[in-house]
Amino acid sequence: MIGIIDRYIIKKYLGTFAFTLTIFTVIIVIFDFSEKLDDFLRHQAPMKEIIFSYYAGFIPFYLNFLSPLINFIAVIFFTAKMADQTEIVPILSSGVSFKRFLWPYLISSSIIFFVTLIFNLFIIPETNRLKIDFENVYVNPKSDNSKMYTHMQIDKNTLVYIENFDNNLKTGYKFTLEKFSGQDLKEKLVADRISWDSVKTKWKIENYSIRKIDGLKESMSAGLQMDTTLDMRPKDFEIYDNIYQAMDMGELNDRIEKEEIRGTGVMADLKLEKYQRYVYPLSAFVLTLMGVSLSSRKVRGGVGLPLGIGIFLSFTYILFIRFSSMFALKGGLPPLIAVLIPNIVFGILGIYLLMKAPK
Repeated sequence: MIGIIDRYIIKKYLGTFAFTLTIFTVIIVIFDFSEKLDDFLRHQAPMKEIIFSYYAGFIPFYLNFLSPLINFIAVIFFTAKMADQTEIVPILSSGVSFKRFLWPYLISSSIIFFVTLIFNLFIIPETNRLKIDFENVYVNPKSDNSKMYTHMQIDKNTLVYIENFDNNLKTGYKFTLEKFSGQDLKEKLVADRISWDSVKTKWKIENYSIRKIDGLKESMSAGLQMDTTLDMRPKDFEIYDNIYQAMDMGELNDRIEKEEIRGTGVMADLKLEKYQRYVYPLSAFVLTLMGVSLSSRKVRGGVGLPLGIGIFLSFTYILFIRFSSMFALKGGLPPLIAVLIPNIVFGILGIYLLMKAPK
């Protein structure tokens, strides 16, 4: 059942959240535009691309990243204002339990959770693609777009090595392909160059030699050019920053499945990105619980003290997420544990604050 007070709190919650979201949008766009203006002018970025490609991807990405901070500030602000105006005391004095008082907060945070989850899974990857494609051309274009010394296992029995792959030309140099049967090498192909044919969707191997081994028998053959099908694509050699953030869930799961075979060293990045999309929206519940517990008590000085504490804790939460992510990427911490730790730690803190909150 949703009563009059519930509707009042939900309206306050979502209205303050939307207003804070708008304010942050204006601020981050102004600061980013002033910072990137020189890059836009130097690389002659069209205004249409700046608006409909870069900022169409930039705004959802950073609002999603800052949503815990915005959510926390919104809860702290309007709840502390209710407490300062002596609106909470009459509600609790009328016989409403503190748990029942939390019901509209749960409804509001659930709405934010589901919206954030949908954005994380379906919308943010597409907007990230717009942003990253724009940055790679007009902000941080890579003059040397080559990936060096790539070892890759493309199936259970086949290993690939490419000394140098140029993403601009979709061409690799010093290519080696080895086929095994168990521990025994059965075939080895060495070529000067391998290039991607987008029309045939095949790889073209040039100036190659093939050595076949059958027990004690060996045979050699060579040629100038041949087409072949391999379970790899030029996108497997892309080296742009934040490239996994631009993959939809299907691409991400497919890349994880292939990485389990290939072992190119990016499994932690892939799994971290996947788990963050599911776990990150849980911050709506964790920070709402903390926010209500901190700001439901009337204190001297109005909303200033609770708001200051809230901003400090929300920044601490975001920093905690960054640190745990770095431990997953550089320190060997399992990605799932890395994304769960901040919510577990701050969830425990939220429960503690709830126990200490005035009832």
